[in-house]
Amino acid sequence: MAERVQQPPAKRLCCRPGYSSTCRQGQRTGGAACSGSSQAGSCKTQSPETLLDIAARKVAEKWPFQRVEERFERIPEPVQRRIVYWSFPRSEREICMYSSFNTGGEESGVAGENSDETRLPFRRGVALVESGCVENVLQVGFHLSGTVREPATATDPEASYSVAISFDRCKITAVTCGCGDRDIFYCAHVVALSLQRIRRPQQARLHLPISETLLQMSRDQLQKLVQYLITVHHTEVLPTAQRLADEILSQNSRSTRCTVRRRRRRRRSGQGQGQGQGQEQKKGRLEVKGAPDPTAGASVEDENCWHLDEEQVQEQVKLFLSQGGYHGNGKQLNLLFAKVREMLKMRDSNGARMLTLITEQFMADPRLALWRQQGTAMTDKYRTAVGRAGCSVDVCGVEPALSGGAQDGNHGSELPNLSHSLPQGAHGNQEPAGRPHRTVFTRAIEACDLHWRDSHLQRIIGNDLDTGCCYRDAADGSLFDSRGRPMWHEHVPTACARVDALRSHGYPREALRLAIAVVNTLRRQQQRQLELFRRHKKGVASISNSEGWVGHPLDPIGILFSTLTETGRGGDDASPSFLDPPDCVAQPKRVELQSLPQRCPPQEGEPCLALAVETALLGLGQQRNMPEGLYAQEKVGRSEEQLIARLQEVELDHTLVKIFRKQAVFLLEGGPYSALGEIIHRESVPMHTFAKYLFSALLPHDADLAYRIALRAMRLPVLESGATASDLSRPHHIVCVVHNRYPRWFTLSHIESQQCELASTMLTAAKGDSRRLETVLESIQKNIHSSSHIFKLAQDAFKIATLMDTLPDITLLKVSLELGLQVMRMTLSTLNWRRREMVRWLVTCATEVGVYALDSIMQGWFTLFTPTEATSIVATAVMSNATVVRLRLDGRQQESLAASARTLALQCAMKDPHNCALSALTLCEKDRMAFETAYQIVLDAAATGMSHTQLFTIARYMEHRGYPGRAYKLATLAMPHLSLSYNQDTHPAINDVLWACSLSLSLGKSELAAVVPLVVKSVKCATVLSDILRRCTLAAPGVGGGVSVGVALPGRRNSGKMMSLDKAPLRQLLDATVGAYVNTTHSRLTHISPRHYGEFIEFLGKARETFLMAHDGHAQFTQFIDNLKQIYKGKKKLMMLDHHTGLLKTKPPFI
Repeated sequence: MAERVQQPPAKRLCCRPGYSSTCRQGQRTGGAACSGSSQAGSCKTQSPETLLDIAARKVAEKWPFQRVEERFERIPEPVQRRIVYWSFPRSEREICMYSSFNTGGEESGVAGENSDETRLPFRRGVALVESGCVENVLQVGFHLSGTVREPATATDPEASYSVAISFDRCKITAVTCGCGDRDIFYCAHVVALSLQRIRRPQQARLHLPISETLLQMSRDQLQKLVQYLITVHHTEVLPTAQRLADEILSQNSRSTRCTVRRRRRRRRSGQGQGQGQGQEQKKGRLEVKGAPDPTAGASVEDENCWHLDEEQVQEQVKLFLSQGGYHGNGKQLNLLFAKVREMLKMRDSNGARMLTLITEQFMADPRLALWRQQGTAMTDKYRTAVGRAGCSVDVCGVEPALSGGAQDGNHGSELPNLSHSLPQGAHGNQEPAGRPHRTVFTRAIEACDLHWRDSHLQRIIGNDLDTGCCYRDAADGSLFDSRGRPMWHEHVPTACARVDALRSHGYPREALRLAIAVVNTLRRQQQRQLELFRRHKKGVASISNSEGWVGHPLDPIGILFSTLTETGRGGDDASPSFLDPPDCVAQPKRVELQSLPQRCPPQEGEPCLALAVETALLGLGQQRNMPEGLYAQEKVGRSEEQLIARLQEVELDHTLVKIFRKQAVFLLEGGPYSALGEIIHRESVPMHTFAKYLFSALLPHDADLAYRIALRAMRLPVLESGATASDLSRPHHIVCVVHNRYPRWFTLSHIESQQCELASTMLTAAKGDSRRLETVLESIQKNIHSSSHIFKLAQDAFKIATLMDTLPDITLLKVSLELGLQVMRMTLSTLNWRRREMVRWLVTCATEVGVYALDSIMQGWFTLFTPTEATSIVATAVMSNATVVRLRLDGRQQESLAASARTLALQCAMKDPHNCALSALTLCEKDRMAFETAYQIVLDAAATGMSHTQLFTIARYMEHRGYPGRAYKLATLAMPHLSLSYNQDTHPAINDVLWACSLSLSLGKSELAAVVPLVVKSVKCATVLSDILRRCTLAAPGVGGGVSVGVALPGRRNSGKMMSLDKAPLRQLLDATVGAYVNTTHSRLTHISPRHYGEFIEFLGKARETFLMAHDGHAQFTQFIDNLKQIYKGKKKLMMLDHHTGLLKTKPPFI
């Protein structure tokens, strides 16, 4: 993070000797600029270090240079040179930590997933050093400067940047670079200069602080120095030099001797390094005797810590808070938290400071006050980030004191008061009534009060254990187990927080010892719980821990697992980092037992990985209540999946398989304390995901135990008490099941999907084993309450049973069919958009099983299908040619299936004739008796409410099949159900009416005479009636007034005579048509508007054509028009329009 501001002013004021009693004597010795090669030996030399170097190195690490100056009256120049030389940082690890997110620690995967390591500042800095781009390296006292050349690229030309670094006690305290980049960490140029000084110290010219050089110069030399400096940089320093000269001259009479004074300066990032603070110093530096020296090192009051750009840390957190909830936008914040832990592990005080800055930004977010005021919950993204911050504060707040007699140290006083700052909304993690409100930071604040003074705890951490000592407690609180292994009795999350604090503060071995003691305690508790349950099995009720270990804010099981695996693997002390060559950074992902120490500390004698695996299994199998709130419930699921993913990276050997078997038996027999025991709480967290992993791990080694675990885990008690025979696949079932309980299970759909995956895994593994398949089927039918998931399982089983490269597994096919039948029963009386797909699939599955399966579903269709589904899908598919070919049926088998299908069709037609009659007729065509029965069912149903559309459809079907008489009968039955008003000239049933009349006309005069009264009664639309009339008449050529218009009777009944329009049945139809025109005309004129006049005149033209079909039609139409003129004479525009069209002329057109 290159600080892009001016180099800080001098830390302290220096003076020439001889002018104060406190000044050192004998400092005028000449000292030419020394070469670094003469002072620093090669790192490859085999000669032992000199006593001077050993002492200077220790002093440079611990003492500020001011204290050295005050402690000794005279310091030889060689001694000063060695102290200055050794004061620069010597380890590249710290440089890497402050110039990149990822240094290979436990969070390395977070940073390295999608990032290009070659673009990180540290990698770039290493490349610059190795390519010789660092030049002009000069160390003057505690100040290092140089020039870093950036090679040209395809897009950017070559550039050079001036870099300056201040340091003290092996820590970089300030940086300046001309590149202008602003970031949290050091830029690549600062890294390059630092590595150049560490790797090639002999190439850096080394000088004492500038004040020491100035002390050796005469007045003339000093004047020459100042004048040359002004000449070289006159545009920058001339105004400042003149002002300072004026101020010095004005105070010359007040001061003739100088003393060395120091001014306190806090070395927080950015403080005292900008121009603002420089202006403040200008006012006072001439009022203090002496002169500033930026190269003279630190004063006693200065805080000794690495340079951290606080402003950039705050900006990063603000940027995160200002972004929306998009995927991946919290990655930068997670990396900041990882960096906090890394700093704490390195025992860097900036870790606590950085965490404080992050937390303060969260607390300063204005949305917190708004959420708290409105009583609403935080967003999931914000709650996740705050939870991460709370856990980090917890780790930071407990700094273990391991030195003998030392007091407990913590950073609790540095943390803001967070106990009541976070809002709790309707979906937050509300606490039960009567329990004090606790936020994610409450545990962190409480952790600040933890102490480490317990003697047994100190012995565990210090590996100073003696099982024969007298500090053994009673049996229930024994400090050792039966094998003499130490235990630590404390609230498990709190004990694990101690372990995490030890790891985070750089005590990996101590953390490992305490973690082993905690694991010993957990194993002993598990054993005692099992013994207690066996003794009082009948009297023990369901018990579930309200605070589970998996998904806990402090992640106790994850801490133990990480400590036992990563600490043992050297993750804390020897983890791969950016200090390694690039080709060595990638590590194998799977964890093998051989990569870890084969034994834990001497008192254990067990592999660390074995303990880690056993701890994870123990924590995952703990019975615990589902927490309240969406965030907490999702966190439980994520934590479980993450821990299982880490277990899956472990290669199982014989030792680990034994642990799996032992823990599986414990879980099955653990009673109410185990989530896989015989007794579980209704709201206990389900074990489907965990059991799936156990099943897969145990199956190759102990299949019976694997199935026992998986079958036991299939339970979902939260649904069992409210589940009914109805469909539970839709979200509404949550309301009916849990509407009286609190809290709601927001992740229930995900839990059910995990249950389905567990069942699918068992079905796959049980292929070919009829006994196991039957057991798995019973478990599915008993425990899964979602029709969609059961249908998915049925499809999965069907796919597995009918793989292309193997013969069909008939047992698995039967299981698939049984699951499909259960789905049909569950969804029979509910709405499900996939219902038709399910029915078609079931028929396909039954076809694969065989003829008896098809016959079975048709025999019991009423419990599986609706009548429409049974006739239109099931029976139709059974009687199709594709089924016959697929099953290779002979004639007898075909007839048997067809008989069953016809029986099904008739039963459906009787139950639902409106929707199934036509299908029944179609299916029964080839059996006369069945067809007659179906036809009779239609006739009976016609009188009980079948619609005209259904009857007309069946009538058309009958005519198409060659039954015109039956079609005519059905048409006459349909006509009374039809009603067409005067303005329904586009009704869909018009075509059916026209078809019925044509059919009647084709059958004979008597049939037409029977239909016409029905048509006249049902149809009131004039245009429709006129259309029917024209279709029933044939105009003879040369027809005039008085000539009757008739129609020849077609077909076998055609006698060659013409039917008169003056006689029945056409006379009745004509009169009805004329009357309809009259009524429609009056109805239109009542509500007509001028814009409809043209349309009305056209309508009158059609009416006149109908009137003139009668012998006295002209007179009737004339009288009709006269009546209209008299009644509607106020509509003058209409009469004028008619005058122009001539429509109302009384003279017939043919006279």
